[in-house]
Amino acid sequence: MALSQGWVKRYFKAFCKGFFVAVPVAVTFLDQVACVARVEGASMQPSLNPGGSQSSDVVLLNHWKVRNFEVQRGDIVSLVYAVVTITILQSLL
Repeated sequence: MALSQGWVKRYFKAFCKGFFVAVPVAVTFLDQVACVARVEGASMQPSLNPGGSQSSDVVLLNHWKVRNFEVQRGDIVSLVYAVVTITILQSLL
């Protein structure tokens, strides 16, 4: 019985160490570098979501290009409307 308790204690300790390292790294990455968003609806067709309302696409939003003002014509940008907490994706013409 003592052997099984030692294994559980080591497993829990290793899990906690990994958790407390992985969570801050993941939060910093998603806040500073890039995040993932899902595109639904027909507003971005035919570039994104060609199947219409039956399917959805997943895009990676690059935070560094916006911070360095490297946005160009044809890029897709994401706007967050904080009052209703919705995200809008638009293509720059």
